[in-house]
Amino acid sequence: MSFRMRFAAEDLLRCRFAISPLRETQGAVRTLSRPDRHGYHLPWLRQARTIAAGLDLAPLRLLVPEGGYGPDFLHPTAEVPLAALEDELAAVRAVDPDEARLQIAAALARTPGADRSRRGRAMLADPAGTVRQLAGLYEHVWAALLAPHWPRLRAVLEADVAYHARRLADGGMQRLFTGLHPQLSWVDGTLITTGPPAQPEPPGLDGGRADAGPDGSGAGPGLVLVPSVFFWPEAGSPFDPPWQPTVVYPARGIGGLWEESGPTASTALVRLLGANRAAILSGLDAPTTTTALAHRHAMAMSSVSAHLAVLRDAGLLASRRYGHQVLYERTPLGIAMATGGLV
Repeated sequence: MSFRMRFAAEDLLRCRFAISPLRETQGAVRTLSRPDRHGYHLPWLRQARTIAAGLDLAPLRLLVPEGGYGPDFLHPTAEVPLAALEDELAAVRAVDPDEARLQIAAALARTPGADRSRRGRAMLADPAGTVRQLAGLYEHVWAALLAPHWPRLRAVLEADVAYHARRLADGGMQRLFTGLHPQLSWVDGTLITTGPPAQPEPPGLDGGRADAGPDGSGAGPGLVLVPSVFFWPEAGSPFDPPWQPTVVYPARGIGGLWEESGPTASTALVRLLGANRAAILSGLDAPTTTTALAHRHAMAMSSVSAHLAVLRDAGLLASRRYGHQVLYERTPLGIAMATGGLV
């Protein structure tokens, strides 16, 4: 879709990143039925299709048609950097039934005859029950298709956030959006997305926000940037006022997401550091958490933490905090060691 967002100074102070398990679950459902999204996810699809055959995904697909409007209550704003699925689903279940019915009707109207079908009539007749059904379905999809892979997915998403946060710190909003996605650009305080129009253009932040923020200061709502493994290849803004302005974009690194093995440490590096520390250093080509490293290398969390402490004390790694997570990345010395520049 195409849209323009105009930013005031107070909006810029409220721009942030967030990781949303619910949006990944929604993206996974779409990926199952969209061949143009399959390229990077074939290893996952081989398992997922068999499992998904036992799930009734028709209600989800009916309400979120390709290129059409999807109910905003299914996309609650992530209030923290790394949301928990249960908290996101609690926000979905808390929607007012009257508001849910309006949004369900708008979504069904995008598919000719959907509001007159047996399933569509049932959804409109019992919006509260429909909300419960949809939340339960997403919970089942998550448990069956994504939860076993979440450490791997989360590692990619966290690495993406760390990368773009550094770009924002180095060059401001223009540098951030220049590298975020080819469809996104930043011109004179305006975020512009180019793409085929899929729904009415949302108003800019200036015109669409309330006059005052929650603290009465007059501050705008800002923007939430959500990286996604399954939201590919587009970037989009799936919101309508008064919902939080949000941009979802493809995360960096999804090309190697399903690779079973990372870089192999050199023999010299193994002799110098030991097999486990050499493997961690060689494979740490993007900022990663202890949990993700433990999953990747099939080690206990305590063992990985001990190895990371040694590598950091030796000046080969640096750590930085993002929300409740600590991300580890190689220093210039660590990069030289891992790539054979010093061993």
